[in-house]
Order: sequence, then structure tokens, then C-alpha cells
Amino acid sequence: MEKATFAAGCFWGVEAEFRNVDGVLDAIVGYAGGTTKNPSYRDVCSGGTGHAEAIEVLFDPARVSFDRLLDVFWEIHDPTTPNRQGPDFGTQYRSAIFYHSAAQQAAAISSRDRLNASGRLRAPVVTEIAPASDFYKAEDYHQGYLEKQGRASCKI
Repeated sequence: MEKATFAAGCFWGVEAEFRNVDGVLDAIVGYAGGTTKNPSYRDVCSGGTGHAEAIEVLFDPARVSFDRLLDVFWEIHDPTTPNRQGPDFGTQYRSAIFYHSAAQQAAAISSRDRLNASGRLRAPVVTEIAPASDFYKAEDYHQGYLEKQGRASCKI
């Protein structure tokens, strides 16, 4: 089992999308990339902790590659908007890949560069690519939120 951590706006939809990928064993909603220890949702929403709403993806690399997870990540959000996804804005909604190894870092950079060169996007990718640090699991009511609400999937 391996771990990948992504931020792509509101974590509810991101979690649902990754849960639908064959080979993903779990997707955990939480907070990454900040400085405050054990932040709450309210803390993160204040914008003062430096955290992004993020998803920690546990996956079986024999069934799904990190490159495939990167493809999903690029498809489900707009990586050209700094600190914003749809109606949500603030640093907690930034686009980010928090890598867990040198191989993930290299794959993320290569994938971003290919996407920029593809001409598919109207602006350059602004996604942060940074080393993974502490990941704080969000409160239980956030876990599987869309499933609890009767929606298995949504586009970000």
C-alpha cells in the first residue's frame, strides 16, 4: 500500500472522486500543508493555519499507478486558479500535490509540465508541489460526506 496526498478545492467532492478509482483502498479527508498542529475545520476555514483541505489516498500500486492518480487529480479541478475552486476561495482551497517520495515528486513535476505543454488549459498550472508533512484527519462528519448525503460523486 502507498499513500498520495492531494488538495483540489472542497475536499468532499475530491474524496468521492478518488473513492471511485479502482485500486484506491481509502480516501481520508483532512488538512495538509499548514503550520498549526491538530487544526479544526473552523481553524482551517479561517485561512490562518496555512492548511489546504486535502485528501490522503491509500492505494495499491499493483492496481493503480500514481500517474493514474495524477490524471484523476488534473481532471477533477481547475489547476490554473490560485487559491480558488468554483465558489470556494482562500488558501485552504488551493491546488496542491504533497509528495511522499522522490519518485512521486518527479512524477508530479513531469505530469504538470506535460499538462502545461498540452495546450488544453487556458492558463498555466499553479498547483503547488511540496513535500508531504503532517496530515490531520478532518472531523468524522466530513468523512464520506457526499455518500452520507446520498450523492456518490460530484464534479468540483
